[in-house]
Amino acid sequence: MDIKDLKVLIKMVTETDITEFEMEGAEERIVIRRGKNQEIVHVTSPVYASAPAPAASPAPSQAPAAAAGSAPAAPQKAVNEKYETITSPIVGTFYRAPSPDSDPYVQVGTVIDKGQTFCIVEAMKLMNEIEAEFKCKIVEILKENAQPVEFGEALFLVERI
Repeated sequence: MDIKDLKVLIKMVTETDITEFEMEGAEERIVIRRGKNQEIVHVTSPVYASAPAPAASPAPSQAPAAAAGSAPAAPQKAVNEKYETITSPIVGTFYRAPSPDSDPYVQVGTVIDKGQTFCIVEAMKLMNEIEAEFKCKIVEILKENAQPVEFGEALFLVERI
């Protein structure tokens, strides 16, 4: 869905008494909720992880492992096969908590379930909650609060449970 269609949906919700709107397609899911304090728009679409550029040419023993490790799964495999990288699905600003005076969604060592929120990425004044696609444990938080992020940029290092 392009941004024009998303704006039309948001306008439709704000101009009516609808408090929640949800739409799911083959490749994306959109949830718009209205409340007293803020509007939150969830947009979930496939996360395409980009492979990191090698610093030097890989050794012959590493090339077959890299080819075997590439899978259509959304999280990118980290250097250590035990961990996976959660990447940003959109360009925006990374926030660890729902508001400046709230506790962060996750800390290092936190175990989260599928569907639980990792963080928020704000894009064009819309707060997009990034949710877990599987149960995992946070190993490392790779971005600072209020830091800009690019599409596909690593946000968290996690261990799948």
